Amino acid sequence: MYAFFYRLSRLMAYLGGVMLTALIGMTCVSIVGRSLNGFMGAGPITGDFELVEAGVAFAIFAFLPLCQITGGHATVDVFTSRLSPRVDRILQMVIDLLFAVVLVVIAVQLFAGLQSKLRSGQTSFLIEFPVWWGYAACMSGAAIAAVVSVYIGIMRVFSVVVGRDLLPQMTEVKP
Repeated sequence: MYAFFYRLSRLMAYLGGVMLTALIGMTCVSIVGRSLNGFMGAGPITGDFELVEAGVAFAIFAFLPLCQITGGHATVDVFTSRLSPRVDRILQMVIDLLFAVVLVVIAVQLFAGLQSKLRSGQTSFLIEFPVWWGYAACMSGAAIAAVVSVYIGIMRVFSVVVGRDLLPQMTEVKP
């Protein structure tokens, strides 16, 4: 089960990376167009900031599942390095269960926002693409992050119950 979620998380991260790369390219073209200021018909890309806004939001949610499954969130282990393995497992379980709750709430709220934007037919200001498209893209990453996070939380509970780590450590995960 871990291998499936890990591969799915990596796929989402790759999609997020492709999105960021495309946004960087578009931003560069738009900046060059602005600097040419109408020379030979060149100009900025209309609605570039709208596309960047939606694309970066997707990328953030696309990276969350991999960050969660590999334990890549920022940690401060000044105090926890002296804890016993059992207490450390309990602390990790609590943290991962909280992450699961938060990510499920975010996914549910994004779904509500998606439904609202779909019903209202709201479009972006300049290029008038439906706003729900951005919500739908983010929803895919948020839903996968929520499912992965719930899985990790459940595995942490089992780790505490059996008294040993059931998930690979970050250093054990092979690319």
